Amino acid sequence: MAIPGFQEFMLPLLRIASDGNEHSIQDARGTLTQELKISIEDRGEVLASGQTRFYNRVSWAVIYLNQSGLIEKTGRARFKISQRGLDVLKQNPVRIDMKFLEQFPEYQAFKARKRDKATATANAAAVESNTKEDGITPDEQLDIAYKELRETLANDLLLRVRSGTPKFFEHLVVDLLVAMGYGGSRTDAAQVVGKSGDGGIDGVIKEDRLGLDMVYVQAKRVECDIGPGAIREFVGSLGEHKANKGVFITSGGFTSGAREAASKAHSRIVLIGGDQLAEFMIDHGVGVTDHKKYIVKKMDNDYFEGD
Repeated sequence: MAIPGFQEFMLPLLRIASDGNEHSIQDARGTLTQELKISIEDRGEVLASGQTRFYNRVSWAVIYLNQSGLIEKTGRARFKISQRGLDVLKQNPVRIDMKFLEQFPEYQAFKARKRDKATATANAAAVESNTKEDGITPDEQLDIAYKELRETLANDLLLRVRSGTPKFFEHLVVDLLVAMGYGGSRTDAAQVVGKSGDGGIDGVIKEDRLGLDMVYVQAKRVECDIGPGAIREFVGSLGEHKANKGVFITSGGFTSGAREAASKAHSRIVLIGGDQLAEFMIDHGVGVTDHKKYIVKKMDNDYFEGD
């Protein structure tokens, strides 16, 4: 089963704390794992931030319970139930969610701090709606938005690359390889790339700044998939040059036959299709520029230790 939304953890967490003792979030996660039968695979699912989705959702459930006065934080990642929390459990609620928490003024104040009503937009309302319905945490909302923006940018890049000239594509490949740490300087790389028609090889680039080994490059600006014939021609050219490393980069894709031909080659062949090319361009800053930067801060609990 998938990880439940963070709201699904609220009531189980409150029940765990019903003994009145102090509990750690780590121990609570262990109990929740057993009670909700969360698999090892689901517990290991990681967000872009590096935090597991399970940990993130449990932590946000604790935050909402604390901000509503149902539990009290007693230390770093530790909590216990409050008198209000005990009173709520006496009511035998079927579910505790954001709608349930609306009755508490502390939660209402928490919501007001989260969103400035004077500048709230329809997008912000939509985000909150999704959070209520799906149990998605604010961290996950950022993660989803980032992935959508990145996917849109990658698609736009690929369309732009495919509309360029073959010569421009060769220069783009050089810029990307240099940005990834190959070829030394852009000037060094430019001296050896661009010799199209050399038996299936478009150029040669240094593997490292010292030039201890060379990588042979083939760049194809196409929209279709590259077949095994082009790969075999490239492999044959590598053999003629006694080369053992090659990179075939295309703005299109590769057929299964092409990938099989590359895997059977005596030389080490790396295939980079259009989708991966766009991802590399984003990761290494080729053809893209910074638009906005968001720094998401979290509390430094170590600072408050011993307070």
